[in-house]
Amino acid sequence: MKSLAARVYACAHLTGEFLLRSGATSTEYFDKYLFEADPTLLREIAEQLAPLVPADTETLAGLELGGVPLVTMLSQVTGLPAAFVRKRAKEYGTRKLAEGAGVTGRRLAVVEDVVTSGGQVIASCADLRALGADVLKVLCVIDRGQGGRERLAAEGLALSALYTWAELTAAYLATT
Repeated sequence: MKSLAARVYACAHLTGEFLLRSGATSTEYFDKYLFEADPTLLREIAEQLAPLVPADTETLAGLELGGVPLVTMLSQVTGLPAAFVRKRAKEYGTRKLAEGAGVTGRRLAVVEDVVTSGGQVIASCADLRALGADVLKVLCVIDRGQGGRERLAAEGLALSALYTWAELTAAYLATT
């Protein structure tokens, strides 16, 4: 049986020309929605992420949009409540930045799908901290290895990635 890393790669790796959220372009891309839409892969990813959640975490906070399915499944696996964090507070209804479980005064593990530059993660964590949350760690499935880890560290945010881009590629190549 192929490793989880090889299966994630096979499911979600695309080639072409892609504009990344950071503004950079790439000829390779991981379409995280492909592995997040596969219930078997999503559950296995959450099971592998669970040991990376700090023991004193009170709430899991998934970042819009890719972090939401991940945090939902991770919540199922760990039993921890989940919050769904918008890029900005909605302008109607409750006008909340984070829906679901409360974040104010809570110790959070922030969940993201892919980290490239870390820009959105940094912004979202700053917003969560402004609400009174204590961000213990950032978890992601894929660290693209393009400076995000270092930028997060400069903001006092520790990143734990399930896989680096290189690890996914190596795992897949080992099976072909």
